[in-house]
Amino acid sequence: MTEMVYGARPVTDGEPILPKWWRTIDKWSISCILILFGIGLLLGLAASPPLAARNGFDAFHYVQRQSAFGLMALSAMAIVSMMSPVAVRRLAVLGFLGAFAALALLPIFGTDFGKGAVRWYSLGFASVQPSEFLKPAFIVVSAWMLAASQDINGPPGRALSFAMTVVIVSFLALQPDFGQAALVLFGWGVMYFVAGAPMLLLIGMAGAVVAVGMFAYNNSEHFARRIDGFLSAEVDPTTQLGYATNAIREGGLFGVGVGEGQVKWSLPDAHTDFIIAVAAEEYGLVLVLIIIALYATVVIRSLLRLMRERDPFIRLAGCGLAAMFGVQAMINMGVAVRLLPAKGMTLPFVSYGGSSLIAGGIAVGMLLAFTRTRPQGEIGDILRGRVR
Repeated sequence: MTEMVYGARPVTDGEPILPKWWRTIDKWSISCILILFGIGLLLGLAASPPLAARNGFDAFHYVQRQSAFGLMALSAMAIVSMMSPVAVRRLAVLGFLGAFAALALLPIFGTDFGKGAVRWYSLGFASVQPSEFLKPAFIVVSAWMLAASQDINGPPGRALSFAMTVVIVSFLALQPDFGQAALVLFGWGVMYFVAGAPMLLLIGMAGAVVAVGMFAYNNSEHFARRIDGFLSAEVDPTTQLGYATNAIREGGLFGVGVGEGQVKWSLPDAHTDFIIAVAAEEYGLVLVLIIIALYATVVIRSLLRLMRERDPFIRLAGCGLAAMFGVQAMINMGVAVRLLPAKGMTLPFVSYGGSSLIAGGIAVGMLLAFTRTRPQGEIGDILRGRVR
């Protein structure tokens, strides 16, 4: 009778945020991320002192900075993973607008730090790479568009997401940063495939990518030099690829011993793009296989949890984030063992780098938020017509 007069009170979830977060989060994935970060610090202790000595810093200068960046990254991961999918989507929209504006202004205000590609903003005490922050935000915004296009009388989300992808890939290619461009295109392609794209369209897109690659090879000296180096039958032992290949060969199964590796004294990017070479030389194939297993665990568990998800937006965004996370790790390790051309891409949570660590924390936080268990029927119930 009271409810009829005064109205029913909304039912609220009285469970505190932290216990609810811990109960619904994928603990295996969080554990793998923490272990990867710990391995990154361990390898940083070996790889960064030579660089610090060359630059006149204390021996563990870069390890200390990586610890600070890692603390910010893990904090961002925890905070974002506590958000609801709607809150994550709003954060992604704001992040996408800011990161895209920063990416577009790179040719005017950016710097290349002598590496031949304008990818960073120099802040004096640190640098920021906008593309790292753009990737997770782009995935979530694209997933929103693709999911909205499935609604009755919904917007043309597929066309809009494709146009947005072309613009972003073009900006990245102009830096030039073909590795990040390929990663963005791959992440969007995975989501488009999961959303039900026809195979003929995906084949046509693959052909277009090959055509663009041939055009870039003929018109970009930076791109052609890397492809020629990859296709060459002989590896120049004085190049980064040559040093990395030799280090992996010397490491063998169990490595040469902690602190006994020599590649860190020759590789200028031993603490970033070629950190896996340091791991292979000092700790051997065993540690490399452990690192691969950790990445695989995060990706596979995320995809298995997403298979039970009924919300198309969450399913698409989660698949895109998981695919991008796993493929970035594959590209970094593939370059080190000369299975792929040099890309200048970090190993998530292991390589040194403020932008990559913090952006990676945000991306994994989004993935963890999407893969949290929620009160819902299984997607199989829909297929069997028994939705509860």
